[in-house]
Amino acid sequence: MLILALLLAAVMVLGACGTSNGDDNDQDTNDTDTEQTEGAGDDTEDKADFSLAMVTDEGGVDDRSFNQSAWEGIQAFGAEHGLERNAGYDYAQSDNAADFLPNLNLLVQQDYDLIFGVGFALKDAIEEVAGNFPETNFGIIDEVAEGDNVASITFAEEQGSFLVGVAAALKTETNQVGFIGGVESELIKRFETGFYAGVKAVDPNIEVRVDYAESFSDDAMGRSIANNMYSNGIDVIYHAAGGVGLGVFSEARNRVENDPDANVWVIGVDRDQYEEGQQGDHNVTLTSMVKRVDVAVQEVAAMQLAGNFPGGEQIVFGLEDDAIAVADTNTEAFTDEIAAAVQEWQQKILNGEIVIPQTDDELEEYLESLN
Repeated sequence: MLILALLLAAVMVLGACGTSNGDDNDQDTNDTDTEQTEGAGDDTEDKADFSLAMVTDEGGVDDRSFNQSAWEGIQAFGAEHGLERNAGYDYAQSDNAADFLPNLNLLVQQDYDLIFGVGFALKDAIEEVAGNFPETNFGIIDEVAEGDNVASITFAEEQGSFLVGVAAALKTETNQVGFIGGVESELIKRFETGFYAGVKAVDPNIEVRVDYAESFSDDAMGRSIANNMYSNGIDVIYHAAGGVGLGVFSEARNRVENDPDANVWVIGVDRDQYEEGQQGDHNVTLTSMVKRVDVAVQEVAAMQLAGNFPGGEQIVFGLEDDAIAVADTNTEAFTDEIAAAVQEWQQKILNGEIVIPQTDDELEEYLESLN
């Protein structure tokens, strides 16, 4: 009995030791979990309690133009403020105008705090949805829309277009340049008239041919128009046509591929489209009129995050805001002479020495002043 009692006591002691080690392990795990939770809490505090999204126009988020620029701005804002895709930021793709309303409503239902409509074509849809959901804020790019919860984000496109017109006039060897627009509208007219004025400011004798694709996504149409222009002696084409412009680049690259000595150039728009012009060792991108939609999107988002959303206001971004620029990536084509001339004309714009026309009537007056 004594031996059995001693054995039982030993088992109880060993069991107690085992429980103590287990408690220690559990405590270590709990301490680790606590540290991880506290760390996660710190990360969460760094994240903005805010979400934003955008609806593309028919050009799509990968149009390598202003839809893509807007999306890059949203992504950059998300990264800066610790937001995650879907919950913190996202986009809805529109294949045509019929998608605008459903996409906007979908993002509202997903409780995004700020929703951007990219492109003037979304104006009616933005106004309707903003009126139905006054607690949600909206931003529209390239148009002015009604609504106390709508910020209208516009740009001085005519300024940058004037400057690339100067570059085109200095680059052409045939004294013929072209402009290809997407859908003819008040917005695209600003690109056209600014470009036309810049060309004529350098040399009134240079011919400027204008054509519209009536689309922002038909790259085949862009290629067709560009083919016609190049075949008729035009050697520099400026496009303001979204996805249509990809067809312009395609046509120029194809001509260089077939004839390395072909003297054809494209002026890109919205983003620096240097990469679109690469064909072997040659690049057909003379320059690009850079419109920093990404910067504008981030600035408006930051204003809302700070409690200063500019609802009911129109914000115009221009040269003075570093939101309009001329790309000089292709240093082989965009020579020092061209760069110096562009800089000189830019300073005149900033100094108020010239006002760039935005409409046909203003352009006519401007051309008369050159005589």
